[in-house]
Amino acid sequence: MAKSMTVRKGDKVRVIAGKDKGKEGKVLRSMPEKQRIVVEDVAMMKKATRPSQRNQQGGIIEMEGTIHVSNVMLVCPSCSEPTRAGRRRENGTRIRVCKKCGKDIDK
Repeated sequence: MAKSMTVRKGDKVRVIAGKDKGKEGKVLRSMPEKQRIVVEDVAMMKKATRPSQRNQQGGIIEMEGTIHVSNVMLVCPSCSEPTRAGRRRENGTRIRVCKKCGKDIDK
């Protein structure tokens, strides 16, 4: 069963642990079943690729690896501070709320 995460695709996050601590970036992909996310320019890894239709040259490409969701913190769009997200129900839908400034994270 997939657990719900407070971080979604398109959110801005700050890395709070690991080799890329302090970096900020946008969430490119979310994997709730594994509790992992892909953040742009964080956890970069090199991958050897063979020549193909897409990549005629082949060789070594650099791409983002996954990072555990516990190692990042959501950045509030209104106060620009890393924060925990609270939840509030409105018309049957859950809305994420910034714990620092109290404003809605979801538009």
